[in-house]
Amino acid sequence: MQGHQYRITVAPLGADGLPHGEALAFDAPCHDDMLAVAARLKTAALFDDDTTTRLAVGLKLFGEVLIEQRAHPLFAPLAGGAFADFMRGLKTAARTASND
Repeated sequence: MQGHQYRITVAPLGADGLPHGEALAFDAPCHDDMLAVAARLKTAALFDDDTTTRLAVGLKLFGEVLIEQRAHPLFAPLAGGAFADFMRGLKTAARTASND
């Protein structure tokens, strides 16, 4: 297997912050080290840590599906480079913020 493999778990929390209901768990491949990506993005301090983690993990999960399913018509609007443009902009913003 190339890349990294992750077990993603989403567990609902009640108003008291305790687990409530059934959790959703799935395995997800990623060509990047998702934890390292999140850590690098946190150093840029574009958002608070929780928001940055959600953004990093969400983008990596979505990006992997996009790569795997690029021929699916659903992803046609992104084939023109919209997602790649967004990712380039995010990386530039993160580098700029990290250098400030």
